[in-house]
Amino acid sequence: HALGLLELRQAICDFYLKEYGVSITPDQVLVSTGTSPALLFAMFAILDHGDEVIISNPRYPCYQNFILAAGGKVKEVRTYPEDGFQYRPKDIKKKLSARTKAILINSPSNPTGIVMSEEQLQSIAQFDKQYIISDEIYHGLVYKDRAHSILEFTDKAFVINGFSKLYAMTGWRLGYCIFPKEFSKVMQRIHQNFMISANGFIQWAGIAALTKAQKDVAKMVKIYDERRKYMLARLADMGFVIHVEPTGAFYVFADARRFCKNSYKEAFRITEEVKVGVTPGIDFGSGGEGFLRFSYANSLENIKEGLNRLERYLSK
Repeated sequence: HALGLLELRQAICDFYLKEYGVSITPDQVLVSTGTSPALLFAMFAILDHGDEVIISNPRYPCYQNFILAAGGKVKEVRTYPEDGFQYRPKDIKKKLSARTKAILINSPSNPTGIVMSEEQLQSIAQFDKQYIISDEIYHGLVYKDRAHSILEFTDKAFVINGFSKLYAMTGWRLGYCIFPKEFSKVMQRIHQNFMISANGFIQWAGIAALTKAQKDVAKMVKIYDERRKYMLARLADMGFVIHVEPTGAFYVFADARRFCKNSYKEAFRITEEVKVGVTPGIDFGSGGEGFLRFSYANSLENIKEGLNRLERYLSK
């Protein structure tokens, strides 16, 4: 089936009902080869040529490419470190026009690791003339309060999720999109023409992950949290500023402005001189300049070694 195996789509429905109290049906779920095509096809379904999508600055850098590929226009809203780089609704309102079709959110966030609160999601859901596109791929990787789905607050939403992060199945390429019922035939036609369907046996692996991997996921989350706490403490000791504690995903977006003005050059120097990979904040938009993104999706041993090298580099 172009939308995906019925058994997997039903398992996704069961998962969202159990985790979020949200009732959806299998004809609202498209299974694809990762979340990137799922997001791209959502853009195809929503946008006509020249329609606008609001995205934050900074944000995951591929978002604008999906919008442009679908003939849309990017409308950036600047976000600020003191807010955890979350939208201020008043700034969204300033960017709205008759052509604004959607607002894109990402929680837990790449690059910041920040989790949107229930109140923040409600403030976005109030924009009921636009579709809310919610990238929820890091859901489950949360270390304090649980993450809420946008579907708890509005039906006018496209949710992007998958198996790469929570189940460590990155190379398996399995993701999905949940959408309003009226888009079922459109999403099926788009996927059938571009992809035919996702790989069959990989979809069965997705069913196994959703129904049998809870204990393994709990272990991973505990280990991630240990690494998170260690990294936050070490970075703070070195003089990096963490404006709002990241409590999701596996990233720390650290303010490095006391060390550098050009995050790209600094990240390159760190990589070349001490062989530690960090991502420059400018990669995520102009609002990320002066920040460096650190990932704790590695062993604690390697994280310690990398931070030791970084500390020696910064103390020169």
